[in-house]
Amino acid sequence: MIAKEAEKGSRTVGLLYYLWGPGKANEHTNPHMVAAWDDRIIERHDPARSPDATLPELGRLLDAPMEWLESRRPTKHVYHVPVSLAKTDRLLSDAEWNMVACEILDAVGIAPKGDEMKQCRWVAMRHADNHMHIVATLATAEGRVPDLRGDWTKMQERARELEKRLGLRQLASGDKTAKQWPKTAELEKAKRHGRAEVPRVTLQHQVREAAAGAADEADFFKRLARAGLRVNKRTAPDGAVTGYSVALPGDRTAGGRAVWYSGSRLAPDLSLPRVRERWGNQTAVQGGPKPTTRAEAWRQAAHHINEAGRMLGHGGDAEGAGAVAALGDLLTTYAVQAPSYVRSEIRAAAAAFERAGRAPAARRASSQARGHLQAAAQQLTVGAALAAGGGEIAAVLALVGAVALAVIAAVEWHQAKRFHIQADAARAAGTHLRQAQEVTRGAASAHKGTRPRRQGDASKPTARQAEIRYECVIRSVLPERADDITGDEAWGALATALGAAEEAGYDPATVLREVAGQRELTTADSPAQVLTWRLQGRMRRDAVGPKRPTAAKKAAPTPTTPPRSDLGQVSEAQRAAQRAQENRPRGPRR
Repeated sequence: MIAKEAEKGSRTVGLLYYLWGPGKANEHTNPHMVAAWDDRIIERHDPARSPDATLPELGRLLDAPMEWLESRRPTKHVYHVPVSLAKTDRLLSDAEWNMVACEILDAVGIAPKGDEMKQCRWVAMRHADNHMHIVATLATAEGRVPDLRGDWTKMQERARELEKRLGLRQLASGDKTAKQWPKTAELEKAKRHGRAEVPRVTLQHQVREAAAGAADEADFFKRLARAGLRVNKRTAPDGAVTGYSVALPGDRTAGGRAVWYSGSRLAPDLSLPRVRERWGNQTAVQGGPKPTTRAEAWRQAAHHINEAGRMLGHGGDAEGAGAVAALGDLLTTYAVQAPSYVRSEIRAAAAAFERAGRAPAARRASSQARGHLQAAAQQLTVGAALAAGGGEIAAVLALVGAVALAVIAAVEWHQAKRFHIQADAARAAGTHLRQAQEVTRGAASAHKGTRPRRQGDASKPTARQAEIRYECVIRSVLPERADDITGDEAWGALATALGAAEEAGYDPATVLREVAGQRELTTADSPAQVLTWRLQGRMRRDAVGPKRPTAAKKAAPTPTTPPRSDLGQVSEAQRAAQRAQENRPRGPRR
């Protein structure tokens, strides 16, 4: 159940005409009253029930207590709250909506139960199956204005209680980490001007990209200017910059003035103090050799992300909050640099993860996990200027897989801290990353010369088909842990990693048996996650070491140096053959 933040106005009758009217697109059906401050009002003054009832008369009844006020009359005395159901909720009856309205108004103090003198006049009406509107006049029977401090928080708490009582979907209460959504006036203005999205949303995207990619404060403001935004810095008397605001060129009020948005009005983590946290007290991590190709840069980025995923949540709360914020910045950076065939899914993942990066807790800008994520973002930026090189698609698959595992680690951290809204946002990002993995596997097949998979084409297995196939491998190699692994949230990532290993020439069952035997799995919270990290690490070590032989090389005569097995190891049989070769009798030298 969603109780939106109340809106205040000054025209009671105007609001009633809209609520009982056809709507802006004839979306209102069967408008009628379901509750009121006095039950007799429903039968006598609801135009849907009484042919003699009129909306102006109902408005005058609602506004009558304004004449009794002992204090100054408020300029906006109309209190309007929409209350709606989640998409999966059952529909409520009028009697149930009546009860919900009474509970909401009791919680905020507009109509406290058992105290008629402190109650305001109000009505609740519905013109759709899944929501209702509450309209109240902010004047009590004893001539006072009600105290509405913390009204929205109180509504959310009562809504959670009502969800349990009515058997509705259990939502998480707001934690003040949400970005500000466009208001109705902004949406209408964007529609009139033919904009695909409102300026607020455009500014949110561009400021976030600038903050995620900037090296310092000066670079941040340069990036905003290069993006074509108007920037206004707020300075203190000593010349220090204390804040900023941005405006989209061409976005003006009716009077011709530019519409400015401060960073905090766009999102809580875009205020200048929060943006500055990205550059202060950074923890340096040791990087690899300087990459010469884009694929090398992406492989190094994947390594850093895997390391960050292992560390995420092992420190304190502040370190974890800083790490998930850095993971959000990394996704934002990657959404700009990702290859075209996977960019839309990475952008969707970054947008979904945005709320997950704002944990409702204090955060530290210095931690090993955050340092690795910042190093990964730097590698992505460096790689954008390099040539493609060989193995680019394999590097993309490794990189997307690493990000998916890091997001799963973020889900687990949020769940442990009971940050349910952030955990749901991270799960939504994981869904898009799994789609990105499937798209990348399709690109790999197309690159090898096979026809790309289309809708309904069985030439390339889907992610679900791959999971079914590798589930058989899991049950043959690890039968006692199979249910835990296939029921794990990271199971999709492990199936993808096994598919990448098989494409690289590994036998899935053999390599899985080896990485599973490195250390025990019984104490692992997420065995699928651990196995994926081990498998990726194994493939990464083989990639930088001696190359594994191709099928043609395996048929060649045994060289002096023993060949590598399919797993990159020298077998006992090969060592024995080498010793026999070295110890055989040799003829005299010529």
